Amino acid sequence: MVQQATTFGEELRRRRLAAGFSLTGLAQRVHYSKSQLSKVERGLKGPSRELARLCDAALGAAGTLVALCQENRSRDQITAETSADEEVWIMQLSPDGQSRFHPISRRQAVMAGAASVAGMRIGIPAAHTAKEDTSLLGSYRSLFDQYRQLGQASNAGLLVPVLIAQTHALQELSRQVGARTRQGLLRLGSRYAEYIGWLVQESGDDAGALWWTRRAVELADASGDHNLAAYALVRRALVTLYRDDAEQTIGLARRAQTGGGPPRIRGLAAQREAQGHALAGDYDSCMRCLEQARTLLAQHAESVESPVIGTTNLPDPAEMVRGWCLYDLGRPGAAAQVIETQLAQLPERAVRTRVRFGVRGALSHAADGEIDQACLLTRGLLRDITTISSATVSADLRALARTLSRHPKNPSASELLPGLGTALRAAAP
Repeated sequence: MVQQATTFGEELRRRRLAAGFSLTGLAQRVHYSKSQLSKVERGLKGPSRELARLCDAALGAAGTLVALCQENRSRDQITAETSADEEVWIMQLSPDGQSRFHPISRRQAVMAGAASVAGMRIGIPAAHTAKEDTSLLGSYRSLFDQYRQLGQASNAGLLVPVLIAQTHALQELSRQVGARTRQGLLRLGSRYAEYIGWLVQESGDDAGALWWTRRAVELADASGDHNLAAYALVRRALVTLYRDDAEQTIGLARRAQTGGGPPRIRGLAAQREAQGHALAGDYDSCMRCLEQARTLLAQHAESVESPVIGTTNLPDPAEMVRGWCLYDLGRPGAAAQVIETQLAQLPERAVRTRVRFGVRGALSHAADGEIDQACLLTRGLLRDITTISSATVSADLRALARTLSRHPKNPSASELLPGLGTALRAAAP
């Protein structure tokens, strides 16, 4: 780490001098103190990822400083492979109303004497019936839309047990109906399982999120829909994105774009690749992928039978993601402007989406030195932050708290920080 900090500091100083910036001038540009920048340049203090991105953009380093900051950083490799025997989820209920699902092997369940288990094996259709029931599929589809809406305004962990039960019911029902209805039920079950994976990630369990994403792919394959495997790579790339792993995020997103899948999945994959390039400080590649994503997403055609994959609340997903990326590219002022414009177009019901991007917008304002505006925006989100309790939002909240703590003399920051700390504790998984 000392060697890494020294190398970064030397390169930062070389590029600062070449660009004609004094230490004070660069400090004012990136909204860090002169003394902190001096310590970084002398190798006495390691750079944060945020500082590396801001300096990279200010000095036109095209990702060089970002790469030096990420060098030697240990990374958790994300895999989607686990034992095939791990296919049982046990539900535990506590007296205070808390509930938790966790996967164990079927062998462990038998040894523990579990009275009932929720197995995820896709059963063989019953031989005695060929009954088709389109009303059954319609009812569960309607329920799914309602659950997605509930997920926007409630704690993710509260919905997971109900959704797991619904997914299991869809699997069991698929064994008792005709081939066409079975196909529809399994395809819908795959969307339930994919949505569970996202909620589990929101609850702070990356491994569980990937577990459910794999089950979604299995259900989709059983229904004859072989495209969800590509989207599973996009979901895995979301996990690596929140771990600040640019290389894996880009690699997974590129894999998801091969094979000629539906335009929407390829478009979402291109968006994720853009976010990976933003982490790496590669502005040109990021913008190129966003344009590709915009083109592909515009080709998407709505389906009556299957729910839309990915978010349905963003009027212009590629533009909102552009705002997201601009922050990671060290352009917080531009990021704040784009995000605020897009937030104004969100439907009122999209609470979780508003919090997710609203916090990033506030963080962008703070990084751009607009502390009062950042505090004003955050104050309006605090209640909803506590309600939805999102592990992914917590990452930006922690960065926001760190940024505001650098301005102890600002009255707005001093007033907000205690409430922000409370929201962070509530959002912690």
